[in-house]
Amino acid sequence: MREIADFSQPEQWIVGTTLRERYGREVELLFADSEIRLSQSDRELTSCPVLFWQVDDCNFVIFKCGDRRYRGQFYYQPYKQFGTGMREHGDLSECTVALLQAQADQAAETRGDLPPRRR
Repeated sequence: MREIADFSQPEQWIVGTTLRERYGREVELLFADSEIRLSQSDRELTSCPVLFWQVDDCNFVIFKCGDRRYRGQFYYQPYKQFGTGMREHGDLSECTVALLQAQADQAAETRGDLPPRRR
């Protein structure tokens, strides 16, 4: 099984700084591991480091899938997850911003401020 390095201090700084800019305050980052399939054809799960945070009633996760490979998701209930529209991002800052934008768009759509997206 492949070993994926934990989030580095610079990577943590990137996410923390982006969240401070978005919310105007410190947001606590929590660390975990998750087992995911790195590609759809994988039969085996790979353990990946995860950054997790919660704002209001929304939970956010960024999976580190390898060197400069990140996936972002957010959810309100565990059974209804949303992503950024891209399977993986090659830049952590881009992944974080895309995740925050996708959540903001979803919240606006739920409030009726945006027309529903075509799926």
